[in-house]
Amino acid sequence: MSDEEKLREAAGKAVHAQELLEHDLLAEAFAELEASYTAAWRASTIEDVNSREKLFLAINIVGKVRDHLTAIVTNGKLAQAELKELALTAERRKRFGIV
Repeated sequence: MSDEEKLREAAGKAVHAQELLEHDLLAEAFAELEASYTAAWRASTIEDVNSREKLFLAINIVGKVRDHLTAIVTNGKLAQAELKELALTAERRKRFGIV
């Protein structure tokens, strides 16, 4: 796979990731999961260390999924900018007969 194909793939993934992050249902799911995990974590007893640790991990995993999607969007924006620069460079070369 060429670099340009990888850039196009990253840009395409970014569009899908952005759609997911903006989707009301997914945003609601993230919020509800975090709220329910946090409530269960706070309601746990001091002796229930194992459950609290699992709930703490669950809360953090929800954030990591959101962060991963955000990173895909950011990488895709960078890829899109690089593709734009490649296109401009190719146009300049063509215009000045360097091709």
